[in-house]
Amino acid sequence: MPRPERASKGSMPDDAWQTYKRLIGYLRPHRGMFALGMLGAIVFAISMVSFTAFAKVFGDGTFENRDPRTIVWLPLALIGLFLLRGLGDFTQTYCMGYVGRQIVKRLRGQVFERMVHLPVSYFDRNSSNVLLTKLTYNTEQIGQASTDSILITLREALTIIGSIVMLFYFNARLAAIALIMGPLVAWLIGIINKKFRRYSHRIQDSMGDITRVAKETLEAPRVIKVYNAENYQAGQFEGVNEHNRRSHMRLVLTKGLSNPVVQMVTATGSAIVLSIAISDAINERMSMGDLLAFFVALVGIAQPLRALVGVSGPLQQGIAAGQSIFQLIDEAAEPEGGSLVAERVRGDIEYRDVSFTYPVGKGAALHDVSLKVAAGEVIAIVGRSGSGKSTLVNLLPRFYEPDAGTIRIDGHELHEYQLQNLREQIAVVSQDIVLFNDTIRANIAFGRKASDEQIERAAQAALVMDFVRELPAGLDTMVGDRGVLLSGGQRQRISIARALLKNAPILILDEATSALDTESERFIQAALEQLMHNRTTLVIAHRLSTVEKASRILVMEAGRIIESGTHAELIAKQGQYAMLHAMQFNA
Repeated sequence: MPRPERASKGSMPDDAWQTYKRLIGYLRPHRGMFALGMLGAIVFAISMVSFTAFAKVFGDGTFENRDPRTIVWLPLALIGLFLLRGLGDFTQTYCMGYVGRQIVKRLRGQVFERMVHLPVSYFDRNSSNVLLTKLTYNTEQIGQASTDSILITLREALTIIGSIVMLFYFNARLAAIALIMGPLVAWLIGIINKKFRRYSHRIQDSMGDITRVAKETLEAPRVIKVYNAENYQAGQFEGVNEHNRRSHMRLVLTKGLSNPVVQMVTATGSAIVLSIAISDAINERMSMGDLLAFFVALVGIAQPLRALVGVSGPLQQGIAAGQSIFQLIDEAAEPEGGSLVAERVRGDIEYRDVSFTYPVGKGAALHDVSLKVAAGEVIAIVGRSGSGKSTLVNLLPRFYEPDAGTIRIDGHELHEYQLQNLREQIAVVSQDIVLFNDTIRANIAFGRKASDEQIERAAQAALVMDFVRELPAGLDTMVGDRGVLLSGGQRQRISIARALLKNAPILILDEATSALDTESERFIQAALEQLMHNRTTLVIAHRLSTVEKASRILVMEAGRIIESGTHAELIAKQGQYAMLHAMQFNA
């Protein structure tokens, strides 16, 4: 982000000023409504300043001239001023509320859109709970920073300027004395702004921690209960909750001290000026109307000044939230890939000298792996945990990019394909079944426009209809949060039906039956055989009994392929595969 030429704008450092300017840019599509809101703020400020003129007429007409006409038209004028004030107040409140909600909606949409297009590696490095906090909590704070802060600043600044003009009009000497306190007040507001911004960052971070602990607890109630970890999780939550409370209290302390300190400085100056003004009135250097008007104008500065100090909190919180959100929005999305678009690939796959290292945590995962898979071939990949099996297949849909070597489909390198088109050629069924809180029908059709007939055909082939027929709502049955209302085998069949509906020429089965009991596995295996028909299939499995019919079995160890062959060939070889097979079947 380019830096401005000057070091600061007011009390904002460069990065905060740049963030605020970017937030203001979100007002452009709504400038008509925003201008109407600003007009309401101007009308409100004019009505407030007009009370000084009202006080002037009231003082002179009632106490000095004793004009009987004031009995009628002064009360009417008072009603008129409050009508004008009410009109301005409603206009500014409604219009700015409308603009603020539009900005929050647009920002949330941009954050969500960016999140779904971020590479998988980003989610490896960043907590999903922090991202959720940015989407919900941080965006909410920006609404105030982008609209309310401008509104309040304009309204109260105009009220203060108008009051100062009136002070000079009625008594320039006293007005000049009153303004001596101005630089001191500005210095105090600058210090307050810095503290608000610092504590706002801490509060946003602590909200991410609260969301993380709460989400982890809500997603694993059975694990927590079976390990009697309720008190442990309560302690974890208490820690992050207390940190959030302390951060909030520092902000509250700053907010609580800011107004009294600024008001005290202002009141001290006002008291000196008021003393001189009363002296002038007693010595007939000011009329009663001038004294009342001057007093109303002087007192009229206090409340707007307090509001200006008060707006610093939401403004700095909004800027801190904006910095966090724009950092996410500016993250690079996944590359769109090349220009090659294939209607349907044959399914020939080649890994050539592929190496890969995870940037965080796991370290080196693959070392100079070379592999050729013919179209329609079923390749099983086995090995101990951490041997590189999942990493090998995760490179195929470009969830990650290899550090060295190339991967080809039908002779074309992966980066030559348009990314969306490449992934259209691949279906995945894994042990981590992802179902959404929707109907069975919607979960099968997920992300695709499909007719009822196509969905039912896929459900029939995946044996989903075997249990759906017993449900009153059939395919329109809700599956619950993450499919909790269904059994593991039922969830897996829906996952297979989803892959069948996609009808991709390349299939990845990642431990698709590892979490199932023997009976469920028998049904799922039948559905998988239907799914694998005429498709290039890469099968990752720990249960070797499920891969004995594979065209070829690859054995991986420490990121390398150490054995390759059919089940019979590898058993005869008496190597790593034979040892793993013996361990499982002897057990």
